[in-house]
Amino acid sequence: MEGSENDGGATPIAKWKSDFSRTFQYYLDRSTPHTTERWLGTLAVAIIYVLRVYYVQGFYVISYGLGIYVLNLLIGFLSPKVDPELEALDGASLPTKDSDEFKPFIRRLPEFKFWYAITKAFVVAFVLTFFSILDVPVFWPILLCYWIFLFFLTMKRQILHMVKYKYVPFDLGKQRYTNKKSASSSGTPRN
Repeated sequence: MEGSENDGGATPIAKWKSDFSRTFQYYLDRSTPHTTERWLGTLAVAIIYVLRVYYVQGFYVISYGLGIYVLNLLIGFLSPKVDPELEALDGASLPTKDSDEFKPFIRRLPEFKFWYAITKAFVVAFVLTFFSILDVPVFWPILLCYWIFLFFLTMKRQILHMVKYKYVPFDLGKQRYTNKKSASSSGTPRN
């Protein structure tokens, strides 16, 4: 009998959690096709975080950790799902010649998950700025210089990887081909 009372007491909380989770997932799914609006929202959250850090003049270690996390996410976003270096050992690799089979670029971290992780990171970092115990006194210019050094070193390695295996992680839309024959004959009238 006591077990049923405990279950009855936890049921409203479990129901609320389930309803909240379902509603949150509904709005998350509805936001999927609205890429620009999602990123503008994330930019607003990032600006609020930066203003909070600037206003309190602290929490530089949290900001550094956030920067490292975002850099890690960026590497996942720019990397292919299947690493060509490992595939080259197996015999299958990205096409390097025109005669090779076309393989589309598939990201290790898709855009939506990239956006969602960055937004969550900024929200968590913002909440952490309200706990004074996490405001560790550091000389922030050293952290900034070290992060910039890591950023350029990592991006150099990633760009060299892209050049070596000839892949572009950005979709610039549908390719348009021009017909040389129609361009050269456009000056002459047709009969």
